Amino acid sequence: MTELFEIAALNATCAAAIDAHRLEDWPGFFHDRCLYKVTTADNHEKGYQAGLIYAESRAMLIDRVAALRQANIYERQRYRHILGMPLMTGGADGTVSTETSFLVVRTMRDGQMSLFAAGVYRDLVRRDDAGLWRYAERVVVCDSQRIDTLLAIPL
Repeated sequence: MTELFEIAALNATCAAAIDAHRLEDWPGFFHDRCLYKVTTADNHEKGYQAGLIYAESRAMLIDRVAALRQANIYERQRYRHILGMPLMTGGADGTVSTETSFLVVRTMRDGQMSLFAAGVYRDLVRRDDAGLWRYAERVVVCDSQRIDTLLAIPL
């Protein structure tokens, strides 16, 4: 049970960093060699490899944050994550696979709120050299095929 609570804490801490707009902290939740992908349930079920967002290293995640801060222009917005408890679906060789349901409410600059995304995180996590859980893989599977073009901030 300790692993379950530690992994739930990893999820909560990662979501809190995004919600507080501490995007520079977000890549630190991943291993150097990792996968981060946002896709739809339909595309995931069909086995499509491409994602709406696709990064295969922490360096690519750092670049994404830098682009959000310096180059991209998008309407100011804030996320609020609501997370389920992780379901441990397997594990081998120090890696644990989990599924965690999520909802993301987006609040726009004018105060308008909407349910922005719902789905499941399909994660592979393992401990780093310091013994902390980090994402080796995070596939964000959104239930809806309709994804807002304002998908700027990580889910």
